Amino acid sequence: MRAAPADLAAIEAAVVECRRCPRLVAWREQVAREKRASFAGEEYWGRPVPGFGDPAARVLVLGLAPAAHGGNRTGRVFTGDRSGDWLFAAMYRAGLANQPTSTHADDGLRLRDAWIAAAVRCAPPANKPTPTERDTCLPWTVAELEHLAELRVVVCLGAFAWDAALRLRVAAGVPAPRPRPRFGHEAVFDDGEWLTLLGCFHPSQQNTFTGKLTEPMLDAVFGRARALAGVA
Repeated sequence: MRAAPADLAAIEAAVVECRRCPRLVAWREQVAREKRASFAGEEYWGRPVPGFGDPAARVLVLGLAPAAHGGNRTGRVFTGDRSGDWLFAAMYRAGLANQPTSTHADDGLRLRDAWIAAAVRCAPPANKPTPTERDTCLPWTVAELEHLAELRVVVCLGAFAWDAALRLRVAAGVPAPRPRPRFGHEAVFDDGEWLTLLGCFHPSQQNTFTGKLTEPMLDAVFGRARALAGVA
């Protein structure tokens, strides 16, 4: 069963109008007004950022939240920031994207067999959402997953995304696993009850500049994701 685009479009329309978290609303709009000097001539999105990709996706790439001057500026998660530079290049090499770069929402990027979403849809101060904000935002991802019937694997970019995926599992009505599986790079959890979780260090500059995450490591994760999801 393939997702009806209209269903996902309706979720997207609802996501971008969300104002449930006052702190996040204030911050994302402040950033959009004040802007970074290098983007002073651009109009910032300044709203929640919905997921995007292939409605028939088998692989979900789950991040933390939009970057203040990335997704919060462009309106598409991981688009226009350094983390996205690494992510989309790796997805292109893995055959999950039609181009290796993404600079703005209308740049022609198309995903194949993949969907990308953030656990929290608004840019948070210091890139740290509160537990309440995390839980308030969770239903948006739950709603998207209900219409992504082909999903098999969740690539969790960082420990926050791994935790969010486990919460998504419970929200889907599947009991929390005991003992709780621990996050790690290339860690795999699959008890046959829900989607397979695959851990990956987040492609942040903190990890890529220090060598904690390298291109071969990222390529290995997406190769593993394709195999686990049965992507030809």
